[in-house]
Amino acid sequence: MAVCTVLYILVAIVLVGIVPYDRLNVADPLAVGIDATGLVWLRPVIKIAALFGLFSTMLVTLLEQTRIFYSMSRDGLLPRAFSAVHPRFRTPHVSTIVTAAIIALAAGLTPIGVLGQLLSIATLFAFVLVSVGVIVLRQRLPDTPRPCRTPGVPAVPLLGAAICLAEMIGLPIATWERLLVWLVIGLIVYGGTGGVTPRLRD
Repeated sequence: MAVCTVLYILVAIVLVGIVPYDRLNVADPLAVGIDATGLVWLRPVIKIAALFGLFSTMLVTLLEQTRIFYSMSRDGLLPRAFSAVHPRFRTPHVSTIVTAAIIALAAGLTPIGVLGQLLSIATLFAFVLVSVGVIVLRQRLPDTPRPCRTPGVPAVPLLGAAICLAEMIGLPIATWERLLVWLVIGLIVYGGTGGVTPRLRD
């Protein structure tokens, strides 16, 4: 994680050195930076690499979301169909198909800028909840075995939550409204499928 952070910072420094920062508020800042250098041969390489980066991100999102639905279904928070496992491939196929269909519809019908903002606010909000959850779990379940422990509790989680909230504040009001709508829908689904008293299964 530290290596990735340093690399991101170095790339940002180089980009700002090549192109004024106000020209980098676009969907493809790396391509803008390469275009400004005049290295024509490097342009397609960077753009193809960016496409493969997007593909890998989409694949990881599909994989993680299907497993989340699978786990929620096993805990009784979603219908049993989401925890069904394919007899041959041993994967949660129903969850995978539903997730892929929703993502395909969203990608096809929603402007890319709006999608980016929704993804950003959802990810940041999840980080806020995780950061706060670290503090809560340390207080309520202090003796639970933890292979990976966050240092400097509660300072580090509080700082992480504050930084994420600060970034969320910079997003448009419309994005906040969409987040609230999805939260309400999620709470309705959660409560209507037994989320208040989850039915844990073996």
